[in-house]
Amino acid sequence: MTDKYVTENFITQIIDADLTSGKHTDIVTRFPPEPNGYLHLGHAKSICLNFGVAADYNGTCHLRFDDTNPEKESAEYAQAIHEDVRWLGFDWAEHEYNASDY
Repeated sequence: MTDKYVTENFITQIIDADLTSGKHTDIVTRFPPEPNGYLHLGHAKSICLNFGVAADYNGTCHLRFDDTNPEKESAEYAQAIHEDVRWLGFDWAEHEYNASDY
């Protein structure tokens, strides 16, 4: 029996190698939606991958809104994104950012 609980795949193999070699010590991922519409299945896959990998490695996932097109964005969509990420069982804690802040 193994102590490893993360399902092995090419992503976790790369992460494991980087952690073992000391190339990286912490895992930080991001989910960068553009708040110009409701999320779709592809977004859900990305949320589960990025937040899930961060959770598996006791890391952090940043929710970073790509809010660089204000004509097409709305607070309604940003709120819906918050709700959808939470509905999928994830939370970004204090790690919410906006691309427009940089």
